[in-house]
Amino acid sequence: MGRPLGIICPGSVLSVDSGGLEVRGVTLQAVDKELTEAETNAGSQEAQAATMIRFGGGLHIVRRHIIVEAQFDSLEAASWLQTTITDHYRHKAEMIKVMKPDASGSRARYSVRVINQGGVLALQTHLIQLTSVAGKAKPVPLPVRGLPVDVLAADRSELEGVVRGAFLAGGTLSEPERASVLDFVCPGQESADDLQRALHRLGYDARVRETRSVLHVSLHDPDDIQHLLQQIGAPQAAREWGSRRLDGVGRGKANRLANFDDANMRRSVKAAVEAREKVHHAFDVLGDDVPDSLRKAGELRLKYESASLEELGRYADPPISKDAIAGRIRRLLQLAERVSRQRENQKD
Repeated sequence: MGRPLGIICPGSVLSVDSGGLEVRGVTLQAVDKELTEAETNAGSQEAQAATMIRFGGGLHIVRRHIIVEAQFDSLEAASWLQTTITDHYRHKAEMIKVMKPDASGSRARYSVRVINQGGVLALQTHLIQLTSVAGKAKPVPLPVRGLPVDVLAADRSELEGVVRGAFLAGGTLSEPERASVLDFVCPGQESADDLQRALHRLGYDARVRETRSVLHVSLHDPDDIQHLLQQIGAPQAAREWGSRRLDGVGRGKANRLANFDDANMRRSVKAAVEAREKVHHAFDVLGDDVPDSLRKAGELRLKYESASLEELGRYADPPISKDAIAGRIRRLLQLAERVSRQRENQKD
């Protein structure tokens, strides 16, 4: 591996240099905690462990000896894998704390390593498979690219274990108030394709994309995100995320409506002011020679300068409709324009 192992006893933590390992982005801590506490059957547990090893690091060969290693931002995730390897697979797993430099100083990651029985664990998790090779008397152990085929072909509970493990190893969840994204960072193209296939089998429209040479599998539909979180074992986080998202949507809609109403009000006031100026001009042109109904409509416009047409209709005696008051003001302005043109023609 080329960097110090820093081996210690299970449950204790030691800081060593990270050797430039990738750092997962910020996730909701509550999701990690719920996922590691979710009740699973043996098949789902094994699928989750295999996926966490693949997405969290994988297999390394040191002096022709296989070492299993996986790193996580979450102490809960690392502890879950360490406990599973110890209790379920019966191998000694060490945990170390790795400090990764970043913009804020340094970030802690937790590395789970199996050294003495790494090859056996790789076979048990199907990350290495015995394969017949031409010219070889016995099957040869070969590493699996991506996720094990038998895991991907299994039932829904094991597929849920795959997704749960992928999230614990490299998942992020957007803030509910922002654009909805549930994202998985993948170690390679095969792993990304396999995770996408698992999500498709569970009924989710997952997309593979590449950003800065890093492969991601993402969900963007907020309902799918909330349902998936609940399905893989984080119902409380799903409810909280969904509730906060709806609050954010409500606030955004209220802001848009307020802005829309404000813009409509400004346009209405501007139109009323312009109409008032035109009515003043019409009365100046027509003098006393104005039909009574048009004169009353114009006077209402002058008296209630910022009122809407609907309000002017209610102020009329007797009250009339918005269209009626608008029509009378329009005829008043048209009459004034016609009289003004006639006077100009007479001068010529």
